[in-house]
Amino acid sequence: MFSGIIEFLGVVSAVKYEKQDLKIQAMEIKIKTGIPDLILGESVAVNGVCLTVTKLGTNDEASFFISSETLDRTNLYVLIENMKVNLERAVTPSTRLSGHIVQGHVDATGRIFKIEQKGEAHQLFVALPSSLRKYVVEKGSIAIDGVSLTINGIKETAEENHGINEFLIDLMIIPHTWNHTRLGLLKVDDIVNIEVDIISKYVENLCQVQK
Repeated sequence: MFSGIIEFLGVVSAVKYEKQDLKIQAMEIKIKTGIPDLILGESVAVNGVCLTVTKLGTNDEASFFISSETLDRTNLYVLIENMKVNLERAVTPSTRLSGHIVQGHVDATGRIFKIEQKGEAHQLFVALPSSLRKYVVEKGSIAIDGVSLTINGIKETAEENHGINEFLIDLMIIPHTWNHTRLGLLKVDDIVNIEVDIISKYVENLCQVQK
């Protein structure tokens, strides 16, 4: 389990693909994590995706295997050498839960729709697939590339370049988060990993069971 509070900005140092019929079936990535005490088998959220440390190298490098299931559900297929990634280690029983409960199990990908500077802060508009609408509420929590954020508003009405099967959320990003995560590197139309609040899915399941 994670909290959505990014601890390190890692750098991808190597990417290895496993392909079949020109389709990527799996990947292995090596990341300069900046984390000196990682251990084999440890869970690390990479851009919000829970991955397992499969190898340890020198200079705080760690390798992670990415399965076809993870490639289908996340944006990790876009990773290339020298790309920066958000990293968070799993929480411990004594960790402050400064964000919200983040599992690292990505529900879908979203698209950066618009970025506006608001003084020292930045307002981020993200287009999400309509299948996630029932899990998203104003002032609720959401993880974008593993960063725990609060939803400021929701817009249902389509705009130019706004897909029919999408809706918009807007998020206000404070300077610290903008500068200390890869959110500050995002551009319009970039694809991001989305994890909705797990509590909303439990509530939905309980309501269905009780019917």
